[in-house]
Amino acid sequence: MANKVRTRYAPSPTGYMHIGNLRTALYAYLIAKHNNGDFILRIEDTDQERFVEGAVDVIYNTLKITGLKHDEGPDIGGPVGPYVQSERKDIYLKYAKKLIEKGEAYYCFCTKERLDILRTNAEALKRPFKYDKHCLGLSKEEIEKNLAAGIPYVIRQNNPDTGTTTFDDEIYGRISVDNSELDDMILIKSDGMPTYNFANVVDDHLMGITHVVRGSEYLSSSPKYNRLYEAFGWEVPIYVHCPPIMKDAHQKLSKRNGDASFEDLLEKGYLKEAVLNYISLLGWNPGNEKEIFSLQDLVEVFDYHNISKSPAIFDSVKLKWMNGEYIKKMSLEQFHELAVPYYKKTLKKQYNLIKISELLHSRCEVLSEIPEMIDFIDELPEYSIDMYVHKKMKTNYENSLVSLEKVLPKLEQIQQWSFDAVQDVCMSTVAELGVKNGVVLWPVRTAVSGKQFTPGGAFEIAEIIGKDETIKRIKIGIEKLKAVQK
Repeated sequence: MANKVRTRYAPSPTGYMHIGNLRTALYAYLIAKHNNGDFILRIEDTDQERFVEGAVDVIYNTLKITGLKHDEGPDIGGPVGPYVQSERKDIYLKYAKKLIEKGEAYYCFCTKERLDILRTNAEALKRPFKYDKHCLGLSKEEIEKNLAAGIPYVIRQNNPDTGTTTFDDEIYGRISVDNSELDDMILIKSDGMPTYNFANVVDDHLMGITHVVRGSEYLSSSPKYNRLYEAFGWEVPIYVHCPPIMKDAHQKLSKRNGDASFEDLLEKGYLKEAVLNYISLLGWNPGNEKEIFSLQDLVEVFDYHNISKSPAIFDSVKLKWMNGEYIKKMSLEQFHELAVPYYKKTLKKQYNLIKISELLHSRCEVLSEIPEMIDFIDELPEYSIDMYVHKKMKTNYENSLVSLEKVLPKLEQIQQWSFDAVQDVCMSTVAELGVKNGVVLWPVRTAVSGKQFTPGGAFEIAEIIGKDETIKRIKIGIEKLKAVQK
């Protein structure tokens, strides 16, 4: 196991899949697979108060949807299980007691009241709270007496007050911390459960994890982790701390602030491949201009040394563009299949839906835009007469009325209604009037759509809505234009 790269994704089951969590999973997966290693899933559920029912399923589903297939985990087993921390409770207590024997940890029987006083004092002095090692001085007899009496306790790490602790991170380099800043963190809580900080060190060692990938917010805890590795005489894994993902220059991306989770983005009509591709570039670059990568491409090119220290800004405009690129690359059939549910929600009448898909395929960036792009098909929206006036198209009320009145009888005479038939009528009218195309096509498009922006032009729209509806809408346009000129 020693030479094989092993990474882990160790989420807490607290609900949705945050974008930052997904990026951690992705980077851990890519580091393992780029080196033909193993990617392990471990569920860190030691904080039972934050546990959310159904959250473990969210984790499984997300990994399945994104194709980040784990090699070992609670659902598939493996040689170093169990892979759920609450099922490993006895393991942690055993290792905490080993640290007590070495003088690297100690029992603490302090009451909540005493700790609250320490906290209040620290606040008054404007200092960070730090436990005062009060219980470190207890004699063996006092400890045994307290344990026998069933007095609640926690087990704390015994960190030195002097000197420095230094560790290396692959992204942030060498970092040194004064030991006077290190708190004697709790390893085992009074309910017998380990803290996240202790459990992940023990588990990473026992599971043979070679590279620990996590957010940069854990940098400040890393000296305490290192001291644990050293206290046990264990090899320290390679640390890869990733930069934060920001909403803008000042705010971190956060679901609490209403920022999208992975599930939200899928619901909004983003493609999982595009989201994964985009997330891979939040804090990492391939060293060239390329931006579109499949998961397999990423496995091949991913080098974690190219992860940046700088915070990454989540740019929804860029994500939208990338999603549009993925939609364009799809076959028409694939796009049509994804679009049909949106058509069914929006359109009440019968249409040739594949024709609508032909229109939208190269114009749609996010699937959730579809309803708004086609909302004029069933029913002509209320529109302003001013839309007939278009500087660039050289149209005004007068020439728009002329164009519609010329086109109407010709459209009524069409026997076989089609794109080509409508096009022939409009272009023959352009020739007859001796005007630029826009003078005829803009009013026709305005009349049949009632919208400033539509996917496709007059011919496509007329073909989709059919002869009767087209003629009805042209007549409405004529009435509107006549009314304004009275």
